[in-house]
Amino acid sequence: MADVRDIMELDRPPTPELTREAIIGIDKPRKKLNAAPKPPRRPEGMHREVFALLYNDNKDVPPLFPSDTGGNGYKQVKIKLGMRKPRKWNWMPFTNPARTDNAEFYHWRRPSDDPKEYPFAKFNKKVDIPTYTDVEYQQHLTSDTWSKEETDHLMDLAHRFDVRFIIMADRYDTEKFCKRSVEELKERYYKINGTLSKLSGERKIYTYDSEHEKRRKEQLNKLYERTTEQIEEEQFLLGELKKIEARKKERERKTQDLQKLISQADSQNDTPRKTDKKMPKKKVPNPSRPSRSVDTNYILQAVETAGIKFPDYKNSGVSLRSQRMKLPANIGQKKSKGIEQSLQELNMDINPTPTEEICQQFNELRSDMVLLMEIKSALTTCEFELQSLRHQYEALAPGKTLLIPPQLTNTEHEVKISAGEIIDVVGSPGTPINT
Repeated sequence: MADVRDIMELDRPPTPELTREAIIGIDKPRKKLNAAPKPPRRPEGMHREVFALLYNDNKDVPPLFPSDTGGNGYKQVKIKLGMRKPRKWNWMPFTNPARTDNAEFYHWRRPSDDPKEYPFAKFNKKVDIPTYTDVEYQQHLTSDTWSKEETDHLMDLAHRFDVRFIIMADRYDTEKFCKRSVEELKERYYKINGTLSKLSGERKIYTYDSEHEKRRKEQLNKLYERTTEQIEEEQFLLGELKKIEARKKERERKTQDLQKLISQADSQNDTPRKTDKKMPKKKVPNPSRPSRSVDTNYILQAVETAGIKFPDYKNSGVSLRSQRMKLPANIGQKKSKGIEQSLQELNMDINPTPTEEICQQFNELRSDMVLLMEIKSALTTCEFELQSLRHQYEALAPGKTLLIPPQLTNTEHEVKISAGEIIDVVGSPGTPINT
């Protein structure tokens, strides 16, 4: 503006002198930036969520009801109003193709829409009712209790009411024909349907049993008409039946346990008898000599009872045959591993197909395997005892060697070694021995 005033020769106020302070602006007070307002302090004891509902940054009063002031809320505008003319709706007639009476109805529809078939007509499903001719009726559908006129009336009701037999029995013409039950109507209808299906070559034919249906309804009627006393009596009888079954299972379990004890006692009584027959007479050992031998009767008894005793499944109910092949719980892990190793050496399956023959033979094979393990263990024990006795003899008779007969060193023979037998061969101390 100063240059314009000079050109137009107008007076202008004197220009203030420029100074360092005017340029730098030291004397001018500095404008303070708008500091953020301090948020209101939450009262002591009030939860943060409750305080956030009461106040906001602008200290506005919370709204009484939810509002959407942003314009971009979750609710969308349902209609957009404009200056264009809305489309018209007319009260127009329509027909239902599912009806046969040509009834005309009205509904609102836009004139621009193409006329379409009534959409609810597709839900009008009809049951296919079989039809027959007079010749077919005379040849295949005649009955002693049903006339052709009454049969035609039945098929007409089935077509009118879509085979709803309860309604058909209610609308049955009892003035012209005798009263028929629902079961009789079903039996006649399904018999006609099955006969016509056979004539047409169909394979699946439904057969209706009216007597069974009558008995079923009678039972349902008796069940429905039970009194409170009868219901309580039935519950009591069911409880007693459960108690009887529980006592029966308990008796069977005790019988099975008793049978096992009897079989074990018999096997223990039979073992000493077999041992006495097999063992020869033994001389009484010298009582002055300490004996560390193993009792032969004990070894043989352990060998005889070494096989596996599989339990017998004689309980009532269904059981799997594979349970017979399950090892008993008294078989230790060492024996189980030994059986598996023996089966692998024989290239046999650990779990074969549990047929009747395989179950029996597989159990016998594993029992023999356990018996073989016990025999080997007993043989090792006897050999150790024999070696111990040899060292004792050499200690009592220095410079002499004990000669063992070959029948005692042959492992293929049956193990029957005891301290008494070895004394028979070796002799008591002081007896001359052939070396």
